[in-house]
Amino acid sequence: MPRPLDHARRAQLLEGVIAYIAGHGLAELSLRPLAEYLGTSSRMLIHYFGTKEAMLVAALETQRPDIAALFSGIDSAEVLRERLSASFAINTAGQFANSLPVLLQVLGAATVPGSPFKSYAIDAIEVLITAMTESLSRIDPTISDPEASATLLISGMRGLIQDWWVTGDTARVHRAVDLLIAQAVPTHG
Repeated sequence: MPRPLDHARRAQLLEGVIAYIAGHGLAELSLRPLAEYLGTSSRMLIHYFGTKEAMLVAALETQRPDIAALFSGIDSAEVLRERLSASFAINTAGQFANSLPVLLQVLGAATVPGSPFKSYAIDAIEVLITAMTESLSRIDPTISDPEASATLLISGMRGLIQDWWVTGDTARVHRAVDLLIAQAVPTHG
């Protein structure tokens, strides 16, 4: 009879997975060194998660921000601009300081044909695009293509955050974030 899952231990392992990948990278991820880092065995990781890829997706899902809360209360272009500008600081220093670089690695890995991360990446992008589209439509119903505008904002912000993680050039990237927001978010609404 299989051993029942210890849900508290599983949650602890998932947190450790994010920290490990943030420090060591996804490209060379191997279960044995990861298990050693987590104080367990590769056999136990398979018991808890099934596959290395399923483990990583589960770890990322625990880190996903509450997108509904992120976009709630946005009733004007000014509020949206402020929220987006503040999100740069949150994504580079706050609670997502470990998980965001891992997410960026997974999104890159999802571009490989047959990637086990493709479904997760598509869902992660679609959730953000949908929430941003709804916000843009709410603040300015005259936007001709709110989904394209949302895509520009979400993809642009993601690229700028990745630029910051690679270069560490906070001043330049934050100016670019503000420029993207100013150009993509309508001035009325």
